[in-house]
Order: sequence, then C-alpha cells, then structure tokens
Amino acid sequence: MHQKTLRRTALAIALASASGTALSACAPAVDVTAAADAANPACAPMMVALPDQIGDAALRKTNSQATAAWGDPSQVILRCGVNVPGPTTDRCVSVNDIDWVIKEGDPVYTLTTFGREPATEILIDPVKLEAANISSATVLTELAAAVGKIKATGKCVGQEDLQNLPSAQ
Repeated sequence: MHQKTLRRTALAIALASASGTALSACAPAVDVTAAADAANPACAPMMVALPDQIGDAALRKTNSQATAAWGDPSQVILRCGVNVPGPTTDRCVSVNDIDWVIKEGDPVYTLTTFGREPATEILIDPVKLEAANISSATVLTELAAAVGKIKATGKCVGQEDLQNLPSAQ
C-alpha cells in the first residue's frame, strides 16, 4: 500500500511540474487598456480581420476587449472604440482610403482613424519599429483592410480642400 501512495505522489508531482512548464511556455498576454467604447459591435468585424503579422511582428494575445498587439516586445498596439476625433489642425494622412490623425509623442506616436465611428487608435514607437525593420507605412498599409471594415462617414480636409470651397455670398 505504501508503494502505491508513493507512486501516486510522484505522479501528482510530475503532472503538476509538467503543467507548470506548459503554462510558463506560453507568452503572457499584452496588457492593453480597453477603450471606452470597446464593446461597440462595429469593432468586431475589424478585430476578426486583423492580420496575423505586420512585417515580421506576430500578432499576440491581449488582456482587453477590442485590442491587439504585434511584436515581442510590442511594436504596434491597436484599440478599437476610442473617442472619435473632431475637427483638428493635427496632421492627417490617408493610406489606402483610411484617414489617420497623427499625434507625435515622445516616444510613442498615436494614430487615430478620422471619419469612422467607432474610432480606432494605433500606438507605435518609431524606435521599436525601426529596430524591428518595420516602417509606419507598412503598419498602416497592413491594417487598412481590417480598419476599412468600419464604415467611413467623413474624411480629412486639408488646406487645399478649403481653398476650393465655394465662397459664401
């Protein structure tokens, strides 16, 4: 009887050790704060269409709804459901019919979709991107198809657009 108890104890320890090893082999989820409107159903079609990779940076699990991260360490963070930007004088670029308002930070840049509700935000660190040999243009190009799942209701207007408006009489 003592022999059986000893074997069971050894088996239990071996199983506990193996499961601990299996759990530690999994990469931890990236800690990303969910946006205020992350539960918006319009985020879902975009989230399921996100690419598995951006450049050589692989998609990773996150711990919040309507968020995504690529790279280890994370070079790109995406959050759906952020506040929709209103009129702004911040720089706006259009890549593959997706307009992005750019706020340069130190070190993280924030790019937010313009004219789409809910809005999507991308956080990138140019130094990390450069180290991973990924350009910001690659990030925006590879995310365009997924982000385009949220319908555009407006677009960026530049100085040249304002000059072409009919004058008020």
